[in-house]
Amino acid sequence: MTSIVAVSSSLPDTIPIARFQHELGLTDVQLRRYQRFYGLSEVCRAPEAGETELLLRATAKLAELRGQEQRVKYVLQARTMPSPLPYPLTSLAPLQAELGLEHASGFVVSHHACASGLLALDMAGTLLAADPDPDALALVLTGEKTGTGKTQSIPDVTVMGEGTAAFLVSADRTGRDRMLGYAARTHTRFGADFIMGEAAAKDFQDLYGPGLTEVIGAALDEAGCALDELALVLPHNVNRLSWIGVCKALGLPLEKVFLDLVGHTGHCFCADPFINLQRATELGRLRPGDRYLMTSVGLGATFAAMVLEH
Repeated sequence: MTSIVAVSSSLPDTIPIARFQHELGLTDVQLRRYQRFYGLSEVCRAPEAGETELLLRATAKLAELRGQEQRVKYVLQARTMPSPLPYPLTSLAPLQAELGLEHASGFVVSHHACASGLLALDMAGTLLAADPDPDALALVLTGEKTGTGKTQSIPDVTVMGEGTAAFLVSADRTGRDRMLGYAARTHTRFGADFIMGEAAAKDFQDLYGPGLTEVIGAALDEAGCALDELALVLPHNVNRLSWIGVCKALGLPLEKVFLDLVGHTGHCFCADPFINLQRATELGRLRPGDRYLMTSVGLGATFAAMVLEH
């Protein structure tokens, strides 16, 4: 059974989004909407650090990796966008060298955009289940740089942050967080563009609530779990307003959605659910036996949900 053994995260210093108003092309009215209605007051950014450094900051906090490097057979980097560098000049190779994981098979997963983190977790479990070594582990890395103006925000939705997360995966059911159900749906009519045209953006906005509701139901069904059994929902941190609508459609109390970080991190690409898992665990929001839901939505458009047991 796919399990998360340990998770760590790293959040750079926060910067008020007002400081990025010009770069994001926001009018004063749009900025106030982001702050008052979307709940986006700050965003975590590290202008001085490259992507490899940001990922190393997260893995440096993954104490469970120390001394277990030889057990790691696979390293997966989940990305929203394909690597900005051509092979072999990727951020993954130097990272593996720095971590002493050059012996592991490493590759990038980007097929589901911001939902690729959940896809990578599922893929890691599948690889480990087929591996002849019952003690094998996989390391999954998430989080990216906002390298260009086009990747600093999703217009009228969110601002992107540079938080990162790293987690170890095993196929042993005794892991700390066991996956019970996973569902993903890709609506191919949107193509794979990070920036949508006006008509496509309106279509995506109309699909957002129903698409996320459907995939959450599918993951719950696979897990044999009812919505009211969930102790917590660990979301993608796009904005607070979108979750008010989804909760209303589901009949889910908003207080069950872990929105503590939305206003301080921004949307950290594939890393959001895992950053939230690390923080919620740290705060004691999950107890042994609790079932919880991770969600993410990737432009393109892929909706994903996963049910786990702590």
